[in-house]
Amino acid sequence: MGQAGMAEAAVRYLRSNRTAAPEPVEALPRPDLRCVADDERAPLDPGEFRRVLGTFATGVAVITAPPATADGPPAGFACQSFTSLSLAPPLVAFMVGRTSTTWPRIARAGVFCVNVLGAGQGELCRAFAVSGADKFAGVAYDAAPVSGSPRLTGAVAWIDCAIHAVHTGGDHLIVVGRVNALGTEDADGPLLFHRGRFARLAPP
Repeated sequence: MGQAGMAEAAVRYLRSNRTAAPEPVEALPRPDLRCVADDERAPLDPGEFRRVLGTFATGVAVITAPPATADGPPAGFACQSFTSLSLAPPLVAFMVGRTSTTWPRIARAGVFCVNVLGAGQGELCRAFAVSGADKFAGVAYDAAPVSGSPRLTGAVAWIDCAIHAVHTGGDHLIVVGRVNALGTEDADGPLLFHRGRFARLAPP
């Protein structure tokens, strides 16, 4: 199945399973990892690409999802490629690597919560960036009101979503979520990521 066909199949799958409390279903098929042919690649050095793009400061979020099965663990991963997308309807988007082992669990759940991390949550971000570990060990959270996804204590803001669409984007997937609930919490300001390290906003 080509990239376009895979994306269309993913969208059909997600639309057919968009409910407040989705039933456990089979995981989405692993996408074809040949994303761009050699003759389609721009002659750019990957290190230089990362260096230049690293000058763009971003916020940091943890994307979480409830267990996809009755006895399964919740899912979550650290993400800096999160953005608002549309006001009407209210949509957000995040990007996830196509080799991610966490993404199929989020796709299976059909819902997710964006937890915008606060300035003092750098270690929490590092914990969710590790592959294969029990990321929720010792982490305080409650359930987001609509999806039941983990809502991390201390986050600056939370956005409770249902998966709306999935698109291919090179070696990543572009996941669009429809916002069902959201809110902010008292915090010292957001955690930022700039030039490969965490940063904070300078005081006014």
